[in-house]
Formats: sequence, C-alpha cells, structure tokens
Amino acid sequence: MRTPAFFEAVAPIEVTDPLAALLGAAEGGLIQYHYLDAVKLAGHSCPTVAGAWLMTRTALARLYPDGSPQRGGLRVELRQAVDEGVTGVIASVACLITGAANDGGFKGLGGRYGRQGLLRFGVAMAGEIRFTRLDNGVSVELAHFPQSVPRPSGLAELMRDALAPQADAATREAFAEAWQGWVRTILIDHADDPALIAVEHHLAPAG
Repeated sequence: MRTPAFFEAVAPIEVTDPLAALLGAAEGGLIQYHYLDAVKLAGHSCPTVAGAWLMTRTALARLYPDGSPQRGGLRVELRQAVDEGVTGVIASVACLITGAANDGGFKGLGGRYGRQGLLRFGVAMAGEIRFTRLDNGVSVELAHFPQSVPRPSGLAELMRDALAPQADAATREAFAEAWQGWVRTILIDHADDPALIAVEHHLAPAG
C-alpha cells in the first residue's frame, strides 16, 4: 500500500487499553495509532479525517496530561446528529482511538470493560465534540475550523477536472497531489494551531 510520505511524519497517538491487556491482544495494553489507521478506517484522507485526528489528540493530551490515555475509559459526544454533515466521519475516527461505541458496541466482561453506549449524538454543547473521562468526570469540548488553513490555489478547478468523466490519469493525479498537500499542511504545519483546533470548554478536576 503506497501512501503519501507525510503520513509517517504525523505524530502517533498512544493509548492504554485494559481490555487489550487482559485478553493478551497488546502487551501492557499499549496501542499506538497512526494517521494511516484513521485513513484505512475512513477509506480516504481529507481535512475532516485530519481534523478528527487532531481534535482527538488534543483532547487526550488535555484529559491525561501526566499519563497514558485509557482506551475504553472515555465517553464521546457530538453536537450534531450522526447523519448531519461530516459528523459520522469525525465520530468514527474519535471512536477508533478511544474505543467509545454506540449501542452496538462491546458489552464488557464481568461488568467491566464495556464500550457500549459511550458514543452519543445530538448532545447540546458549546463545542463540536466532547470527550469525558469516566473515572473522574473531567471533560473537554473542541471544535475544528478547516477554513483556517487556506486551500491550495486552484483546488476547486482541479477537483472539477478530476471528477469529469473524461479526466485522464495526469488530471486525477494533479488533483490528488494538491488535495493531500492541503491535508499535509493541516496535519504537519497546523497541528497545534488554536485557530484550527479550538478548545471551547475544559472542565478541570475539582480541588
């Protein structure tokens, strides 16, 4: 599988999954996710997938400043309905990393490790997505603004030409290169840009 070189330059996200440790799927429960994992899940690489990746990364850094994020120990809520806009794509990336799942998720073992019901849509909030730790109730809400990273010049025209039935390989390649150039700029040059990924609300631990 050949992918754009910059995929490897995107910082991975490492979590600890107690269920994976229990079942022997990962030593110590340590799981490292790479941007390519999100791309494989979504089937494509775009500003939405990149934004979901960065929002999740930012949330986990806020919620676990001194330790490894606990996969399966987070609730994920989104402001919009599952079928509204790109909400479903954002949720899928966030849930890949956090383990949160809807009613079809894993029910648990011995009353522990359940992920079912940890994903919710249509929740009123200031941000776009909220991550909440189940152990202490600390939460963080975030929003992303892909328009803060300008599109490459002529991208709309390149997309139009690439989508045309008569488009040749060179035309499609030119569009793909420009498109992934935009994604690269988001993930590499603006990964920590508050204009792109905004923390709308952060409920800190009491005391």
